[in-house]
Amino acid sequence: MRILTVLTYYRPHTSGLTIYAERLARAFVKRGHQVTVMTTQYDKSLPREEMMDGVKVIRVPVALRVSKGVLAPTFGLVATKLVWQHDVVQMHLPQFDAPGVALRARLFGKPAVLTYHCDLDMPPGLFNRLVNAVVHFQNNLAGVLSDHIVTYTRDYADNSPYLSRYKHKLTAFLPPVELPAPVLGAADEFAAAHRTRGLRPVIGMAARFAAEKGVEVLLDALPKVLEKYPKAQVLFAGQFENVLSEQAYAERLTPRIRAYQASGQWTFLGVLDPQQMTAFYPNLDALVVPSLNSTEAFGLVQVEAMMNNVPCVASALPGVRRPVQMHEMGKVVPIGDPSALAEALLEIFAEKEKYRCDTAALAKLYDPDTVAQEYEQLFEELSKTR
Repeated sequence: MRILTVLTYYRPHTSGLTIYAERLARAFVKRGHQVTVMTTQYDKSLPREEMMDGVKVIRVPVALRVSKGVLAPTFGLVATKLVWQHDVVQMHLPQFDAPGVALRARLFGKPAVLTYHCDLDMPPGLFNRLVNAVVHFQNNLAGVLSDHIVTYTRDYADNSPYLSRYKHKLTAFLPPVELPAPVLGAADEFAAAHRTRGLRPVIGMAARFAAEKGVEVLLDALPKVLEKYPKAQVLFAGQFENVLSEQAYAERLTPRIRAYQASGQWTFLGVLDPQQMTAFYPNLDALVVPSLNSTEAFGLVQVEAMMNNVPCVASALPGVRRPVQMHEMGKVVPIGDPSALAEALLEIFAEKEKYRCDTAALAKLYDPDTVAQEYEQLFEELSKTR
């Protein structure tokens, strides 16, 4: 099967959406499919075309940035050619260009599937309201033109204003999650480098430094945790400098974080590759996902942590709360409540041995190959209908 995957950002850009798309594309290739990823050349240093793990990546030049989105004038021309050449089209939303791609799939008689990752929730302001309106219009048009929509959980779908309109053609697939086999001794080397073994407990956060991730909730919770555990520390894995559209947010929180950095209670690790993440998770006593709005729909890092028997504290957002609820590996706390986050962490630290799961079964459930098989079946059913 020739599968065309279309999304605005792809690797090396790092986000939950790009990681999902990359894992799924690689799984399709391993299952014998021909996969092309059509995306934008958001960074001019990136090649226009390359092979990545058996996946052909085609990047369309960008003329202008609008907030976190991009305008690529030749996107439609390239899409016309690629949709015609492939058997099925899979798009990742939110994406401004999705309606045009879905329309081409309909005109050429190719099944079109949307993978919907999250609702867009821009900060207040007239310009952001305009961006919201345009993206919502585009997403809804794509929803009408597509044959089917896939999302992560029914919990998120039931609470999404967008997805609730398309229940008649909606399916929930758990997302693909995988980690490479750990390198012998890597976790111990990580512990020595960051002195985690002598400063327990260790709180992990793995995310971009962005407003919707709720970094300030963790900051507000820390004093209560440090009262009981003065040597506790936070390890923050992910991009924390020059995050697109998040400069003002970073400037507001940086002075508070610097105080914790000076005392060794907060460490920025930067973006870690998958192999480095396998050393990161075993050094945690808990992972926190204090996200604040519906731009977070699941939190893949929760499952990665649970695969290492690390419990999680997640905010009670639809979808985000499901990994903890499904696998009983942590606690769910009210959205934006630092006191509740601190209490949950203290309770986990006091009874950490209680949190254990069948890691092999968990890995199988979220195996990209398992998810790819579900997509395959959907593609085949839609192709027969076509």
